[in-house]
Amino acid sequence: MKATQFHIATLREAPADAEVISHRLMMRAGMIKRLGAGIYNYMPLGLRVIRKVEAIVREEMNRAGAVELLMPIVQPAELWQETGRFDKMGPELLRIKDRHGRDFVVQPTSEEVITDIARQDLRSYKQLPKNFYQIQTKFRDERRPRFGLMRGREFIMKDAYSFDRDAAGAQASYQVMAQAYRRIFDRFGLRYRAVAADSGAIGGDLSEEFQVIAATGEDAIVYCPTSDYAANMEKAEALAPEGPRPAPTEPLQRVPTPGKSTCAEVAELLGVPLQRTVKSLVLATDTRNEAGDITATRIWLLLLRGDHDMNEVKVGKLPGMEGGYRFATQAEVEAHFGCRPGYLGPLGLQQPVTVVADREVALMADWICGGNEEDVHLTGVNWGRDLPEPALVADLRNVVAGDRSPDGKGVLAIERGIEVGHVFYLGTKYSRAMNASFLGEDGKPAFFEMGCYGIGITRLPAAAIEQNHDERGIIWPDAIAPFTLVICPIGMDRSEAVRSAAESLHDALAQAGVDVILDDRGERPGAMFADWELIGVPHRVVISERGLKDGRVEYQHRRDTEATGVALSELHAFLAARLGLGVLPVAP
Repeated sequence: MKATQFHIATLREAPADAEVISHRLMMRAGMIKRLGAGIYNYMPLGLRVIRKVEAIVREEMNRAGAVELLMPIVQPAELWQETGRFDKMGPELLRIKDRHGRDFVVQPTSEEVITDIARQDLRSYKQLPKNFYQIQTKFRDERRPRFGLMRGREFIMKDAYSFDRDAAGAQASYQVMAQAYRRIFDRFGLRYRAVAADSGAIGGDLSEEFQVIAATGEDAIVYCPTSDYAANMEKAEALAPEGPRPAPTEPLQRVPTPGKSTCAEVAELLGVPLQRTVKSLVLATDTRNEAGDITATRIWLLLLRGDHDMNEVKVGKLPGMEGGYRFATQAEVEAHFGCRPGYLGPLGLQQPVTVVADREVALMADWICGGNEEDVHLTGVNWGRDLPEPALVADLRNVVAGDRSPDGKGVLAIERGIEVGHVFYLGTKYSRAMNASFLGEDGKPAFFEMGCYGIGITRLPAAAIEQNHDERGIIWPDAIAPFTLVICPIGMDRSEAVRSAAESLHDALAQAGVDVILDDRGERPGAMFADWELIGVPHRVVISERGLKDGRVEYQHRRDTEATGVALSELHAFLAARLGLGVLPVAP
């Protein structure tokens, strides 16, 4: 490929709305162009990266025995209504009507459609297991699309769905996909972690996320440096402290705390560690009748240590919370506690509430909490002596660095990551809802056991950039770079020797299967080098008339600080070694 035949459109500055580094660099390198909020044109350079990502994914999915198909972007609402997701999914699901007034959706995912295919075509256990996948455009109407391809509204995704006869088969299919994903992400050349995850809105039990490690990542990844344990923040378990609860050593006291409504302020006022304080979070669950009217409300008081944060996913799985919860209103708080938020606690309640203590709080003694009176806190609070044991003790919090690892093999550390893949074991969640069954070996109908496996095709290049860049631009791993090597001839338009050497090398590399581009635009060296450093091509060869007279060219990897002189007689062997090739077919 020659640059004059291609399309290079770099920018000196990124648009003002480009927030994260991947968004800025992809815009500046001319890889994407914004068309609307969260909607981008994939320009030739960006599309080459996307196609390479797709190729690796496709090769490994095929190798794992998955079968490719393609499902429509626009799908009938009837299928989504069968599972209830047409109403449950919320405004992220883009709903449209055709000219006849019939409801459709622009697909954000395809569980319903693939299940419909399976119930039509997979009739017998003899046709199982089966795994279908597609690489297709998706649309999710994000309220606040941001960060370029990291959180756009339209994106390309690889989604796969496995169908098995029983749970054991489904888990075997899950493991095949989990290993295929590891091969895929190994080939991308990125640092990543596979972490245990919560299944979220899609549902299911067994679940792993594949996270590309990056300081700018939105997700917190919890792992143990001395073991294989890894989980996302929503899933990571916070163990109870070791040992029994200490005996009380302080009397219960009422302490004035004027204007101090947070645990941090109270701890500073009293001169005690924040870890001795307990925060009160008041939640509510509503019972509704068939018409949707609230018939009863239950108030919950969650108690966490003052320096800990509530984990919403864990709380949502508490008995009685599974149907959803909300934070209590000001009126509900005052009716049950007799006080406004900031001074709440479990003693002296106006009306009964369900008290749930985090594991840590359940083993605390002589703790500090609100006194249910403005500008007042209680010190020396103890379970059993001053108030009943909590109705429920559970893991309510986010883990913090230094917590014991759940596998007992060390302590936890936390780093940031960008989710680029997710694998789920779904069970019969969708097959049962859509009455998708097959005839088992016993001649009886059974629901398919399903798995779901996704990779964010267009998110992955952005994640790669977040992990691989410097002040000059992008640094692509070889496997997904738009071009593997760029030849930069200096004065090609003035020197036949430079032109001949450059074209000869280009042809030899291309014949050897290298994705090479020859910059024949006639740019000045500084501008030419700046463009390719911004674009992030990993290997560069510079050919000049002076170098040819000395029998040398210059090679530089994108991560190198300086160029390396290479003798013309050794160039092909040198490049073959750097690019992992055999012998190049033609000498320069």
